[in-house]
Parts: sequence; structure tokens; C-alpha cells
Amino acid sequence: MRSNGRRDATADHRQESDARREHLLARLPLKERIRELNGVSTAVLEAGEGPPLVLLHGAGEFAAVWLNVVPELSRTHRLIIPDLPGQGASQIIGGRPYDADDVLRWLTELIGDACPSRPIVAGHLLGGAIAARWASRHPDRLDHLVLVDTLGLSWYRPAPSFALPMAVFLARPTPATRHRLFRQCFLDRDQVRQETGTVWAMLMDYALDRARTPSVQAAIRRQTAQLGVRPIPHEELELIAVPTTVIHGRHDLQVRLDTVERAAARHGWTVHVIEDCRDDPAAEQPARLVEIIEQLTGSTESEGAER
Repeated sequence: MRSNGRRDATADHRQESDARREHLLARLPLKERIRELNGVSTAVLEAGEGPPLVLLHGAGEFAAVWLNVVPELSRTHRLIIPDLPGQGASQIIGGRPYDADDVLRWLTELIGDACPSRPIVAGHLLGGAIAARWASRHPDRLDHLVLVDTLGLSWYRPAPSFALPMAVFLARPTPATRHRLFRQCFLDRDQVRQETGTVWAMLMDYALDRARTPSVQAAIRRQTAQLGVRPIPHEELELIAVPTTVIHGRHDLQVRLDTVERAAARHGWTVHVIEDCRDDPAAEQPARLVEIIEQLTGSTESEGAER
């Protein structure tokens, strides 16, 4: 009887989670498509027409966190925005352990399945580390790499003012611990909330729901440990053969700006530092992020014409 009770509780929780997600997505200018990719039932949000642009979110996030840049970017790009394996609504089939190579093969299948031509691939935090590792293995499969406040360029050692509320939230995800953590994610959280509008509360509720889901917690821990904590070896980064742009919030508490600038200088990458921003330019300074990505499209087209 206890076993049945646990199954019933799990089913009820899944139904509540699905309802929260459907309510959120109904407010966004995006269409959801489920793609079966390397053993993952992958939830992918799509919008727009034009050159493909793949957006990869950070650990503990989900595709809808890019919503503030979607309206403008979808005017000029075909947006492909997945939930990472095991996170958001992307379910690892069979619940098996999913290691770093699995994640990179998943991204290969996503791009092969969803992108009719070589895309720009942009990754935020953990998504950036995944994108960089993938680009080093598949330099002929993308046109441009964009690393947004990315992990993977040094050891992950967030500032204590961020690390403590993050650890407390992961151990005990409640509205109060979520509030304390999100105060460290944004320089001006109230401004982000106002600009995000009526969906802000829905985003916060869904983020809390995901943080309380054991399978999501396991995926976050495993992927962060294997893909985000250790620095990517320099010799591996040297294999990235496409133009690479680094975008970084001036006041990021997770990834130090100076370590990112040193890595960019070593590998010849372009750096854009966004003022009045911590670690999430897509939420906090969306117009500036859009401007930078739109400039990349123009440069890519010019390079293609020269070739």
C-alpha cells in the first residue's frame, strides 16, 4: 500500500508539473515539440524563421528562461531552445545515468534533427560548457559559438555570497531559499521581474517545482560535476575552429570576469562585457544580448559570401 501511495504521489506531482508548464508556455510566443534524441524525450521550444540559433540554458534552468530575448531573435532566426537532458521537461528514458558523452551525443542529434544548416550555438553557464565541449569535437557543424557567462573556462568557484544561498536552495528548495538565491543572480531582481511581466511568477513556480524533483536534482548534479566544475583543457579549446564570442555580465558572482578574459585572449575570442548585469544577460540585459547576436549574423553572412 505504501508503494502504491508513492506511485500515486509521483503521478500527482507530474500532473501538477505538466499543468504549471502548460500554463507558462501558453503565455509565450513559442511552440513546443518533443524530439526523441539519444535516449531523451526532449522538450524543445521553437520559434521564428531564418538561420538556426540553438540556445542552451544553465544548470537547474529550462528553455523558457530565454523568453526575454525570444521576440527579437525570432524575427531573424529559427530558434531551437531545448530543455537539457533530465532537466525541465526533458526526460531521460529509463532513468539511466547520463554521462558527459551522452549529453554531447544528445546535442549532436538535436542539431542534426532540428537545424537545416549550420547553426549559431549559444550556451549559458552549464549550457556554455556543453556548447564549448561540443564545438571542439564538431568544428564543422556550427557557424559560430557564443559563450554567455560560461562555465568550463576555469574551476567552478563561485563567490561565497552566491555559493552559500545556492547550496541552501539545492538542499532545501523553498520560496524563501529561492528568493535568497535569485537575489544573487541579478543585479536588480525587481527590474527583471517587472520587465518579464506576468509570467515571472509562473517561471518562479516552475523553477521551484523542478528543484524539488529528484530526477532533475540528479541530472543537475551529474552534468554540473562532469561538464561544468572542471576547466576544459586548453588543448581541447584549441580545437574550436569557428568564430567564438564571449558575453559576460560585469558583476557575475559565479564566474570571474578576469578568468574569462584570460581564456578569450589565449584563444583569440571576442569578448563583450555587459554592464549592469550579473550572470544572466538574457534576463537582465536582453536588448544588449540581442544586439550582439544580431551582429554575429551579419559577420557570419559576410564570411560565407567571402568563402
